Amino acid sequence: MALFFEFLAQEWMLATALLVVLAMLFFHESRKAGPSLTPQQAINLVNAEAGIFVDLRDKADYKAGHIVDAVHIPSSKLLNNDTVELEKYRERPIVLVCKLGQNAGAVSKKLRAAGFDKVYKMGGGMTEWSNQQLPVVGKG
Repeated sequence: MALFFEFLAQEWMLATALLVVLAMLFFHESRKAGPSLTPQQAINLVNAEAGIFVDLRDKADYKAGHIVDAVHIPSSKLLNNDTVELEKYRERPIVLVCKLGQNAGAVSKKLRAAGFDKVYKMGGGMTEWSNQQLPVVGKG
């Protein structure tokens, strides 16, 4: 560990440049994937603008418990550019929900590239939804 700190002290410009590049990459990638919403923000958006929740998890997870009125489309289907089921929602807000909020970013990028403008991802996914003790259906 002492060698690591010695390296940082001697090569501080290199370390700083690496941190700046990583920060820029993270910022760029997060912007491409679209905005992230908390569960409460997602509920407010869906209610105010007649949006929909799209559950990206596999069938077993979806059946174990999902958001009321969520449309189930596995992420693999949307990542393969199969957006036919979402065409009728093109002008409405679409909130993508996965297990932890990580897969939603990749799907969001694909949908934005396909011309869907109002695509959001729910930060924390169903894990955060459950942590906030928000209602689910199909559980049991």
